[in-house]
Amino acid sequence: MHDGTLSIGIIGAGIMGERLLSAILDQSPPLVNVSGIFDPAPSAMQRMAASFPQVPRLPDAASVIAASDCVYIASPPASHLDHARAAIVAGKSVFCEKPLAVDVADARAFVAEAGDRGAVNFPFASSLAVATLMDWIAQGAVGTASRVTIEVAFATWPRSWQADAAAWLDGRQQGGFTREVVSHFLFLSRRLLGPLHGLSASAVFPEAGTSERSIQATLVAGDVPVELKGNVGSTAKDDHNIWMLEGDHGAVRLCDWSVAERRLPDGTWERAAGTLSQAEARPIALRRQIEGVVRLTRGEAHHLATLAEALNVQEIVEAILADGMRAKG
Repeated sequence: MHDGTLSIGIIGAGIMGERLLSAILDQSPPLVNVSGIFDPAPSAMQRMAASFPQVPRLPDAASVIAASDCVYIASPPASHLDHARAAIVAGKSVFCEKPLAVDVADARAFVAEAGDRGAVNFPFASSLAVATLMDWIAQGAVGTASRVTIEVAFATWPRSWQADAAAWLDGRQQGGFTREVVSHFLFLSRRLLGPLHGLSASAVFPEAGTSERSIQATLVAGDVPVELKGNVGSTAKDDHNIWMLEGDHGAVRLCDWSVAERRLPDGTWERAAGTLSQAEARPIALRRQIEGVVRLTRGEAHHLATLAEALNVQEIVEAILADGMRAKG
């Protein structure tokens, strides 16, 4: 901590690490500073040197942890808990990229160890569109909730902008759209309605060694039934998704990450005033995530996804994938 300003160190210089780094550097006024970044890939560090020469490039993860008040872990999922444990042991707070981990038992043990010193990067916790949905729900637009439906679709997997990370994003150990994308909408369901449970699921793995291409699931959030479908190859868009909550008074939905809509009595959908595109909404959510990280690191109440919430999401995600692998076997 320098002059009262918290420092964040970043482990992982991929797309997510670079996004948060850019958001930190773009702050006005600054809430935090960057203590340094590390990635084991020389090419990633070379890219950081070219794009962000003002940011210290540190020799290893331990150096990042030592230099920081909070550590943002944006490395591939299987490495999350090793870095997170090292940071917690060092007395630092942890802001971890989702999913929290891929090993459920290990994640449960970590959450028990870490207490309230960590949070997970589910941006819906800081989304203006989600805040609009919550306002509508509070105003009675839904009434008594009766059902959630989640639909996600992709032209290809990984998405075109993730091609450089395909080696792990399309692998069974760490990758797939259920971990990478569906987890966001499971978190949203849990945050708004309650713990996730009662899962029945199937997943399709048509190619040896690659991630899933289709899933179907039913579960419960709090006491509200959830229906989930996801597949690759059914849309021309890189990414298309809808999260919808229906009740006895109406319905609200979130479309393509950032578009909040409510269903009118005549059955048509009304878009929220001032709706932003995903590209326009992302910097605002990132700023609000950084504000949450400051509160987390200071031991104050925050709005970020808690470790317990992230663990519940991970338990459901890994169970969906495990059911698919068992079915294939």
